[in-house]
Amino acid sequence: MQIQKTTAAVLVEQKKPLVVAEISLPRELSFGQVLVKILYSGICGAQLNEIAGAKGPDKFLPHLLGHEAVAQVLELGPGVKTVQVGQRVCLHWRPGTGLQAEPPKYAWNGPDGESQTVNAGWVTTFNRHAIISENRMTPVAEDFDPRLVPLLGCAVTTAMGVINNDAQVKIGQSVVVFGVGGVGLNIVQFAALVAANPVIGVDILDEKVDMALKFGATHAFNSTKVADVAAEIRKIVGPGGADVVIDTTGNARIIELCYELTHADGRTILVGVPSKGDKVSIYTLPLHFKKILKGSEGGSCQPALDIPRIISLVEKGRVSLDGLVTHEFALEDINQALDLVRTGQAGRVLIKM
Repeated sequence: MQIQKTTAAVLVEQKKPLVVAEISLPRELSFGQVLVKILYSGICGAQLNEIAGAKGPDKFLPHLLGHEAVAQVLELGPGVKTVQVGQRVCLHWRPGTGLQAEPPKYAWNGPDGESQTVNAGWVTTFNRHAIISENRMTPVAEDFDPRLVPLLGCAVTTAMGVINNDAQVKIGQSVVVFGVGGVGLNIVQFAALVAANPVIGVDILDEKVDMALKFGATHAFNSTKVADVAAEIRKIVGPGGADVVIDTTGNARIIELCYELTHADGRTILVGVPSKGDKVSIYTLPLHFKKILKGSEGGSCQPALDIPRIISLVEKGRVSLDGLVTHEFALEDINQALDLVRTGQAGRVLIKM
């Protein structure tokens, strides 16, 4: 294989900074694997949860992280047919077309100098070069802004899927979105695109409230600045509640509020994931009738179909990605980038390779 070594940010221990180090690649690609050069990687809340151990102990340490990026194809393993050498691709965590390869294993002389195996999944993006499963990449045109492509690997496609697949929003239905960060802003945008009304964005930061209004919300407010959040929303949607209420925060108390604010015939969609042990308490009787409570897995998006559709919408001016990317960092400064994302003060943060 043409690349023998690369630089990567390695998760060595939960709740500790990533270690930026040189790692060695396998000698050859196996069936369905593709070698790529990462150009930009995004940072998602999923990586923060992995580092923090939100789902409990991690049995795969040390391992690589990241699941949304833009990359250039360098080399193809046996059986790969959906991408070509030199092609630009969007890397994503949802399975697309092509083969699902075995996850690669890298090698590293760890902090103690001893050789260690570094585990990886079907896609990792916090590394300058990566071995990716064929079905975790979708070709994109060279003339589409590469800084925007990582958004299509998770945040934007998830948002589109939440509206189309999970919530199945109909024209004129009311939608409330708690948490209007990278995913939430785009949920607002796609809700507006399918003519939901009203579309309400709720956050704890004024700048995100302002962005929600720019992205199509009919109403938006800072929940820390109102006496009663539920009452504020019912003023807009009516006493019965909203048709669709979506949580992107993963906060257990917000999830309970979302369920409470959902109409008896409505749908509560959970995008954010609570930390392990953070229990949610709800009254389940309405679920025996028409009320629906549903967890979202990436909006059940289909990358090979949805990514080209979104690019077409952007190029035609129907969807905007302007202002979603707010910061760029070098790979060597990835821990600083992660700290910024944890504050909630940034939009989408990119690692420029």
